[in-house]
Amino acid sequence: MNLVELQQMATAGEKIAMLTCYDATFAKLSEAAGVDILLVGDSLGMVLQGAENTLQVTMQDMVYHTKAVAAGTINCFIISDMPYGSYEHNEKQAYENALQLIDAGAHMVKLEGGGSMVNTVHYLVERGITVCAHLGFTPQSVQQLGGYRIQGKTDESARQILQDATAMSEAGVGFVLLEMVPASLAKQITENIKIPTIGIGAGVDCSGQVLVLQDLLGIYTGVAGKKPRDFKSPRFVRNFLKDSANNGTASIQAAVAAYVTAVKNKSFPTIEHSY
Repeated sequence: MNLVELQQMATAGEKIAMLTCYDATFAKLSEAAGVDILLVGDSLGMVLQGAENTLQVTMQDMVYHTKAVAAGTINCFIISDMPYGSYEHNEKQAYENALQLIDAGAHMVKLEGGGSMVNTVHYLVERGITVCAHLGFTPQSVQQLGGYRIQGKTDESARQILQDATAMSEAGVGFVLLEMVPASLAKQITENIKIPTIGIGAGVDCSGQVLVLQDLLGIYTGVAGKKPRDFKSPRFVRNFLKDSANNGTASIQAAVAAYVTAVKNKSFPTIEHSY
């Protein structure tokens, strides 16, 4: 699977199924289940390292897990997150760090931010690095955003996200990932830019969907100090492992395959999983 094939899928109306992945075992399993894109997410800071957010994840962490994922898949397209502090302040540093992830096995890097990152994206693309832009709720800015809150609810903020998506598309990114934005805004963006969109809490009209693996399996319950019964999953999460049990086919493999099927046939996300 390559970027051109994925973009052709989106143009043809076939939904793209993306899932986070952090190791070779789950990479192989996800590929067998039909996942198109594996995202080596800095979400590993929360689901693997037990932190409250993604901010302490390092380049060394991302390189290590990218290598592990690349070792477990032959056909999946791999996107790796640029961690906090690795790209925001210096374009040359951003390129050097992105190159580490590409050398580790990623096909594309993902960075957060809109207009302020356009020059950095230009710099990377001109040097052969493929980029995914992450807009809407951006986890690395959780402190500035005041927590895990939906973005784009006001007319002004919606216009800004649309402008950022357009600017990123024109700068040469390959995908725009939209997190926790109103479904109507995500639909508008998808219809107005020339590249595919990937949604998480952004409605069914995006070109594809992504979930965190541990959320899909219903096994992430927050930091160690939080009792599982007190943890509330985000609205966009669906427990596919529980669903597969209800269908009499309970297994991790069945859960991942069910997620892929639901994305492809547009039965996920529903309105209840969108904003």
